[in-house]
Amino acid sequence: MSGEVERIRQQALAELQQASSTTALAEWHGRYLGRRGELTQLMRRISQVPPEERPAYGQAVNALKEELTARFEQREAEVKRSELSQRLAAEAVDVTLPGRPADVAGLHPVTQMIREVTTIFNHLGFQTVEGPEVEYGYYAFDALNIPQDHPARDVWDTIFIVSDQKEIVLRPHTSPMQIRTMERRQPPVRVVVPGRCYRFEAVDATHEWHFHQIEGLAVDEHITMADLKGTLAEFARQLFGQERKVRFRCDYFPFVEPGVDFAIDCMFCRGEGCRVCKGTGWIEILGAGMVHPQVLRNVGYDPERYTGWAFGMGVERLVMLKYGVPDIRLFYQGDLRFLAQFNRALA
Repeated sequence: MSGEVERIRQQALAELQQASSTTALAEWHGRYLGRRGELTQLMRRISQVPPEERPAYGQAVNALKEELTARFEQREAEVKRSELSQRLAAEAVDVTLPGRPADVAGLHPVTQMIREVTTIFNHLGFQTVEGPEVEYGYYAFDALNIPQDHPARDVWDTIFIVSDQKEIVLRPHTSPMQIRTMERRQPPVRVVVPGRCYRFEAVDATHEWHFHQIEGLAVDEHITMADLKGTLAEFARQLFGQERKVRFRCDYFPFVEPGVDFAIDCMFCRGEGCRVCKGTGWIEILGAGMVHPQVLRNVGYDPERYTGWAFGMGVERLVMLKYGVPDIRLFYQGDLRFLAQFNRALA
C-alpha cells in the first residue's frame, strides 16, 4: 500500500504544477483533497492493510495530506499573483494619453437664432426685453386695437385660461410687450421682444401649437416708414447676406396703420423661382407697419407728437429658411442627429 501512496503523491504534485488557473486548481483540489478525493479513498482502504502496518500507513496518508495541502496553498498564491498581474497589464491605463472629450451640450437652433437676431438689433440700438407667457386679454388684444369681435380672439385660435376674473390667455403673439413697455417708459422706445407663443393650430410641416416670435418696436418723434424700411433691410442683409434684395408690400394688421409684409429675394434660386419660394422669387419674412394712433393713445402717448413702427417675425421660420429645414416639427422632437447639425459641440 505504501507504493500506492507514493504513486498518488507523484501524480498529484505533477498535476498541481501544471495547474495554471484558479479553475484548474479548484478541479485539482476536488480530485485529491475533496470529500471524495484520492486521499479520502486511501483512508477508506486502511481496513485492507494488515493490522501491524496500519499505524505506518495512516501516518503516511496524513503526511501526504499535509504536504499536498501546503503545496496547494503555495501554488494557489502563485497562480493568483500571476492572474492579477495579467489582468493589471491588460487593463492598464496610459495616463500620458489625452482624456476622452466630455459630452458638451449645445444651444437649440431656435435659441441660436433668437440670440443672432437680437444681437443684430442690439447693434442697431434696440434693447432686448421679455414678458409673461400667460397674459391678460387686455394686453394681448384690447390695448393692441383688437376688439372683442375680432377673429384673433376666437377660442379656436387663441388658448384661453379658465378664470372667474379677468380674461387670461396663453399669449398668441409677443405684441403685448409693446403695451407693457410703453406703459413703463416715455419715448424714445426701441426694444425687441423674443419669446414663446401659443395658438390652437393643427400641427403640420409649417405649423406648431407653440412657437417663438421676435417683436420689434420703435417710438419717438419724427419716426417714419423710411426708418422702418432701412432698419429691416439692414437686418435682413446681416442675417441672410449683404446681397439680399428686399420688398415691401401693403398688408393689414390691427395694431399698425399702414401695414406691410416684408420679403427678401429667395436665397435658394436667387429670385428666379423655385419650390421654396413657390415660384415667386420672394420669401416673406415678417409683418410690420406704423404703430396705430389708437395704440399710442391706449398707453398715454400723444399720437400728434409721437410716431412709431413695429414688426413681428417667427423664429422657427427664420431657421427653416436659413438652413433649409423642411419640417417645423423637427425642432421639438429631441433628435440629436438633427440638432447636432446646428452645433459642433453635439456633432
